[in-house]
Amino acid sequence: MPVTASPLILASASPRRRELLAGLGVEFTTVPAEVTEYEAADADPRAMVAHNAALKAEWVAERHPAATVIGADTTVFLDRTVLNKPKDGREARAMLRFLSGRTHTVFTGLAIRRRCDELRLDRGVASEVTFKVLTDDVIEAYLAKVHTLDKAGGYAIQEHPELIVAGYTGSLTNIVGLPVDEMKQLLTLAGRTR
Repeated sequence: MPVTASPLILASASPRRRELLAGLGVEFTTVPAEVTEYEAADADPRAMVAHNAALKAEWVAERHPAATVIGADTTVFLDRTVLNKPKDGREARAMLRFLSGRTHTVFTGLAIRRRCDELRLDRGVASEVTFKVLTDDVIEAYLAKVHTLDKAGGYAIQEHPELIVAGYTGSLTNIVGLPVDEMKQLLTLAGRTR
């Protein structure tokens, strides 16, 4: 099968990644990887997201050997501390207080795997986000508007950023969860786009 005819699979259940990938105009399906991601507060964030993205892509590629499979993982990093998805509202509040008035880094790992020709492509992307100083009232208002428990760092830059975000540098889509420019480059290398 030519690689251009190889099915494209996103190894993720994230609606944000689905929307961003769809914006590239490629046809794909989603197959969430049933893996246990490596998450530790003291992990090297670049290594952690690279590991998790590859883990997801490889799990799905193993089950769909003819497919071109995309894995991605995103985390937030500040003061040598990794902030993954908060477990509950209390942890989300603590994360927002920790990020308040400061600049943090958002890391995403991308992995493409295709078993039929042993294709392996990996890329890491980093962006920076600066938060406004957040009062407890602002944090409560934000949490009332945005479901944060499925988002690294306990926030979503695309939802009510006027409440919490002072600015950012780098790729906005990376901060959302799938850096589209880098994704397009990888898909081109994989023979899937022009």
